[in-house]
Amino acid sequence: METVSDIMSPNPITIVAPATRRDVLIKLVKNNITGMPVVDKEGKLIGMVSRRDIFENPDEEQLAMLTRRDVPVVKEDDSIEYAARVMMRYNRRHIVVIDENNYVVGILTPQDFLSEVIKKRISTPVEELVTKPCFPMHKYTPLPVVLKAITLTAIPAYPVVNDDGNLIGIVTERDLFDKASVDKKVAMSELGLGDDEDAWNWEGIRNVMKLFYMVEKVELPKIPVEEVMIKNPTTVFSKTPIWEAAKIMKRNNFSQLPVRDLHDNLKAMIYDMDVVASLAGVEE
Repeated sequence: METVSDIMSPNPITIVAPATRRDVLIKLVKNNITGMPVVDKEGKLIGMVSRRDIFENPDEEQLAMLTRRDVPVVKEDDSIEYAARVMMRYNRRHIVVIDENNYVVGILTPQDFLSEVIKKRISTPVEELVTKPCFPMHKYTPLPVVLKAITLTAIPAYPVVNDDGNLIGIVTERDLFDKASVDKKVAMSELGLGDDEDAWNWEGIRNVMKLFYMVEKVELPKIPVEEVMIKNPTTVFSKTPIWEAAKIMKRNNFSQLPVRDLHDNLKAMIYDMDVVASLAGVEE
């Protein structure tokens, strides 16, 4: 039986407490990650911090106040199906893997489960695993409106449609900030991250760019979403087995896919967390 140790990312990046929000942001940006375990000086687990925690507490400076203590954890020898159930129960994108002494030895994200879904060839149709409502955005919707919708609904991606309601693109939170009116060097300075431009990568900066917007350091231009969306996105048929959707996600490093019906109409959105759910009910 394959276990968590077979799919986890070993020796994950961690942050040692005590620390500040600035310390967290530096690690998130430099390593292009969205969350990490918080450990003590010995490397034992204290909790978890993610960009979501920072977004929900934009004025908090101390790591101690940003750290979630109620963290989903599994052991290396736990089954993959058990780990999937833990992820679904907590509805969090990071699961910390610990040893018998509470030392952090690995981390799991939804992407880590995709290979197992493919290997098991789980045949549940995509349409049976859809959990989130699908709200299309018209191509002329201004970017601030799109961000407001993402923030209020906690839906991470929206399909974009034309005047006839036909799918023409997809947009995520990160896509919005490609057009943000902010200088990279100024943005880093505003959050106290210094001015060493060589230390940052644009992908990592985009991961935390929402924070700039929330503290009014960035203005999103009122341009239509069609100017920043991913055009002609890859889609999946509603009756397609979930393992095939997982294969597309893994191959392209996607977190979501639009779902179409027999007549090629947009029907739903399927997310990587929905793929994980297909494992949660599998017999161990």
